[in-house]
Amino acid sequence: MTGGQTDIVGQADEIRAIGLQPIVNRSHVRGHNRGMTADLAALTSVLPDGSVLTDRDVVASYRQDWARDPHAGWPLAVVRATCVEDVQAVLRWATAHRVAVVPRGAGSGLSGGSTAVEGGVVLSVERMREITVDPVSRVAITQPGLLNVEVKQAAAVHGLWYPPDPSSFEMCSIGGNAATNAGGLCCVKYGVTTDYVLGMQVVLADGTALRLGGPRLKDAAGLSLTKLFVGSEGTLGVITELTLRLVPAPPPASTLVATFSSIESAADAVLAITAQLRPSMLELMDRTSINAVEDYTAMGLDRDAEALLIARSDAPGAAAAEEISLMESACQAHGATELFHTDDVAEGEAFTAARRAAFPALERLGSLLLEDVGVALPNLPVLVKGIEQIAATHGITIAVVAHAGDGNTHPLVVYDAADPDATARAYKAFGEVMDLALTLGGTITGEHGVGRLKKEWLPTYLGPDVMALTRRIKDALDPDGILNPGAML
Repeated sequence: MTGGQTDIVGQADEIRAIGLQPIVNRSHVRGHNRGMTADLAALTSVLPDGSVLTDRDVVASYRQDWARDPHAGWPLAVVRATCVEDVQAVLRWATAHRVAVVPRGAGSGLSGGSTAVEGGVVLSVERMREITVDPVSRVAITQPGLLNVEVKQAAAVHGLWYPPDPSSFEMCSIGGNAATNAGGLCCVKYGVTTDYVLGMQVVLADGTALRLGGPRLKDAAGLSLTKLFVGSEGTLGVITELTLRLVPAPPPASTLVATFSSIESAADAVLAITAQLRPSMLELMDRTSINAVEDYTAMGLDRDAEALLIARSDAPGAAAAEEISLMESACQAHGATELFHTDDVAEGEAFTAARRAAFPALERLGSLLLEDVGVALPNLPVLVKGIEQIAATHGITIAVVAHAGDGNTHPLVVYDAADPDATARAYKAFGEVMDLALTLGGTITGEHGVGRLKKEWLPTYLGPDVMALTRRIKDALDPDGILNPGAML
């Protein structure tokens, strides 16, 4: 990690001192404080040698995900599972001793979903990495610790493709993708993780291993339980295997890059494009993110542009040129100051890489609070304008990058964690962006998950009846509340 974000752990006392409300309220968590006195030796005895880690320096590296939740606890141990039987053993032991279990993949989550709980156990699936590809059925059966990019590579050997592509695809795990229902840059055309999960194996809190779904494109038997666990963020069960739908690899993509003198004009161009076609990518960057990425990559981006659109077509044959032409016209009609397109795949990938570099580039400027709000496309211009106003009101930097084609924006609040006043303004702005999205009928998360950083807003988003039903489902599957307490609910 770079920049000031790594210092946020040491800011917990300062955050409390300046009167901010804790983002995570764990008062409802049952039993996790008893973990310190639990019989850890009994767990160690039923797991492979080296699976249970208690060294403080090692444990420290598993306390937080990329969100750097300052309220992270110190777990009793980290368990690195190697198979479903290991996961079952951990959960049976945890249920018997009423110890909290926080499932963890690659630790790349952005909402505090795998923040460790005091006296609990972090259950890492990073060592569960087997995969089998069936090119006839066009499915991959994979364990959760494999990285998204590795699933793509395994599919590519057979001329197939796994579409969901988070910006962190080279470092995020496929199990974490399923747990948060991750999205990505190409989701405007191809959909998100849940659209590709055909089945799974999942272990419940009591150690029961279930098989749900399977390698069938159509299956209407029973309740859609597979979909229930996708996006459940480890609060209902631990995913130990996924059956993923693969598709034929698309043709090489053509890329269009357009710059604008205002972010609102770029957002209006997005509406004009999506009214006519569905591009395979439609990404937006504002001036702050453009300049941060240019500082980071030195690839020649226009530093004077207020907004940049990166659009793609992977339509076959002449249809790609037609789609690029339509997108060019839409951008011109909404005041694009510069237009560039290329059929060269490597050149197009360079612009995509620039968009993917936004998070690490901005992190060099200071600590980050990572938003993930989404709205229906007609409200996209209103959302980005409102974010600008919130930033101005609080005198703070909020960079905006977005999967603009599906209305999923990432306003990134940049601040100095060593400055209590800046920290207070940053958290205030973070909350106001969330409130703005709700006011516009939007969602508090499009792909990162609720985790711990956004749980305060979940009841407002869902409403009391849906929230009550959600808790009833949680209680039915995890009656002792040991699975990822403090996350989401």
